[in-house]
Amino acid sequence: MANVAVIGAQWGDEGKGKIVDWLAERADMVVRFQGGHNAGHTLVVGDNVYKLSLLPSGIVRGTPSFIGNGVVLDPWALKDEIARLGAQGVTATPETLRIADTCALILPFHRDLDGLREDASGAGKIGTTRRGIGPAYEDKVGRRAIRVCDLAHLDDLGPQLDRLTAHHDALRAGFGEPPIDRARLIAELREIAGFVLPFAKPVWRDLNAARSAGKRILFEGAQGVLLDVDHGTYPFVTSSNTIAGAAAGGSGLGPSAVGFVLGIAKAYTTRVGSGPFPTELENETGERLGVRGHEFGTVTGRKRRCGWFDAVLVRQAAAVGGITGIALTKIDVLDGFETVSICTGYKLRGETLDYFPAHAADQALVEPIYETMEGWQETTAGARSWADLPAQAIKYIRRIEELIRCPVTLVSTSPQRVDTILVRDPFSD
Repeated sequence: MANVAVIGAQWGDEGKGKIVDWLAERADMVVRFQGGHNAGHTLVVGDNVYKLSLLPSGIVRGTPSFIGNGVVLDPWALKDEIARLGAQGVTATPETLRIADTCALILPFHRDLDGLREDASGAGKIGTTRRGIGPAYEDKVGRRAIRVCDLAHLDDLGPQLDRLTAHHDALRAGFGEPPIDRARLIAELREIAGFVLPFAKPVWRDLNAARSAGKRILFEGAQGVLLDVDHGTYPFVTSSNTIAGAAAGGSGLGPSAVGFVLGIAKAYTTRVGSGPFPTELENETGERLGVRGHEFGTVTGRKRRCGWFDAVLVRQAAAVGGITGIALTKIDVLDGFETVSICTGYKLRGETLDYFPAHAADQALVEPIYETMEGWQETTAGARSWADLPAQAIKYIRRIEELIRCPVTLVSTSPQRVDTILVRDPFSD
């Protein structure tokens, strides 16, 4: 049986939480491998709605869940999220949740720096969640991060703090902020260490042992390929690699362990924050998509920008992301439209492109080339088989497959986990 990696094939918010939750029933364990608590995964189970940011989606089912070394961890956000889920009857214990002891920590001054930079950027704002993700990854790459394992050795933290404060105090001075209060930081870390350390494990070892035992591993990505720091719409991206290749490095398993790569894409397109968006509809149609799709960010509550499905971008995401099959979500949001459109290419200064250009100036100038199809008036909501779908909805899905050069293996027809059409079982490959 194959392991499965789930990644976003657009700009995030594609519905990964539901799909991971649906697949977690058949997995032996779920692993988050990148990002931080800037992710937002909403799970609807009957009448209960669970909003996750940092915890793997498998935690709701009780599936053993792992936070891999590729994640940046805010320990206070972790404590709050575990408490919030506990109030909903979901328990996270060191038996059900394990955190890589090599995870870099997000600290209070990372959040400060994130906000200070955004506020000072004016028209150049990236649109971050202001949760310190980027600054924490910068410290990790700069070899000055404090990691989970350091919480057990706080008395030995002096040299690392020297490197950290030498870097951050200069930045803070530039913004008119005081230096980092080292004594306060150590006190805060001592207070939270007792909560985090029971979860800390050599996750790479546990996962390799599970793989050797033939266990099914589900890798859960955050954000989407178009937010990948290398392959996304730079600089309006996240600070980590969101492609399937990151599952290997971010979990401690080799590339051969990843298996089937399931890319999640909405039947239309959304984006939160700044950055290019060729098919954005700043009109009544875009508003209709947003209202019907309840397009507000799980983490920030920000209104999402909406537009037609962009086959060029998803085809590109499938190629660079290593996607084997697509899970198409929110097809029911398109119910009732007289016509639906798909972007099949771009015009840029008189030239036709079949890819999204790399430079921001070119990205801002591309004009989408649309193919328009007849819509459907029947409902797709709650469909659980092809026979339940209107003929035009099936034609729309098949046309998407042709354009993105990747098969649709799952179709989601509502937020409920049971409302899913399985075309091809990712775990069977």
